[in-house]
Amino acid sequence: MGEQRSYATLRFDQHDHVGQLTLARPEKLNSFTIEMWRELRELGESLLAEPGQLRALVVTGEGRAFSSGIDTSVFSQARGAGDLSAEERPPRHEDPAVDGILTTQDAYTWLEEAPFVAIAAVRGYALGAGLQLALACDLRVMAHGTKVGLLEFKYGIIPDLGGTQRLPRLVGPSKAKELIFTAAQLDAAEAERIGLADHVVTDEELDESATRLAEQIAAQPPLAVRAAKRAVNASMTVGDVRAGLLVEAEGQAECLRSDDMREAVTAFLEQRSPHYSGT
Repeated sequence: MGEQRSYATLRFDQHDHVGQLTLARPEKLNSFTIEMWRELRELGESLLAEPGQLRALVVTGEGRAFSSGIDTSVFSQARGAGDLSAEERPPRHEDPAVDGILTTQDAYTWLEEAPFVAIAAVRGYALGAGLQLALACDLRVMAHGTKVGLLEFKYGIIPDLGGTQRLPRLVGPSKAKELIFTAAQLDAAEAERIGLADHVVTDEELDESATRLAEQIAAQPPLAVRAAKRAVNASMTVGDVRAGLLVEAEGQAECLRSDDMREAVTAFLEQRSPHYSGT
């Protein structure tokens, strides 16, 4: 099964249960525009409306950078003052700026909430909005020599696309504050040392490594992957172990009743590879 979807600033390709989302503005180092955020959100909405088709997604950038951050032309377009929230959807906040930012955040949040696993394959630069996209993914594979950082203070603003929420969960609140307050840039080796990168490989190995990891995850029982992702995410948000244990138990109950569990047990007994249906 193969599928391709083209947008003005993105590409999406899928083979079997593994997809690849490519930021496609290489001449601008994949810097983010309002159009790119809109297309990201639209792609996310369409993928989430097709449950079970996608089990793992590699997110990458065309050319020599994952993303250098925000395209400064956005500042002249009054970002947050209704550009994205002017669409036909009810406002979520009385302040138009806040409402616009909340809508822009949706371009990234779907990756965290998706029932499949998202893997960022990062090379060159992942700065500002680019790093915040990688943070919204479940895993990050980086190429040697990559530079990452949240540089928003250089523009007199804060990371507002999930950076202040997701970075502390990876590196701890103190280190996250230091990185944000100083607008520091880290190399891939340091990113791995502090827990921001899960794997660091050569540039030549990056695409293959990320795809291989995605294929490995896509071969796992999808209901169990979805339940485990939901439970781990809950451990960082509910603030109460018992509430998290409930999410864990509910996910396990779904797995225990599933065809996938029966297939896993049958395949083990028959000494063959399982073929999961996601039901």
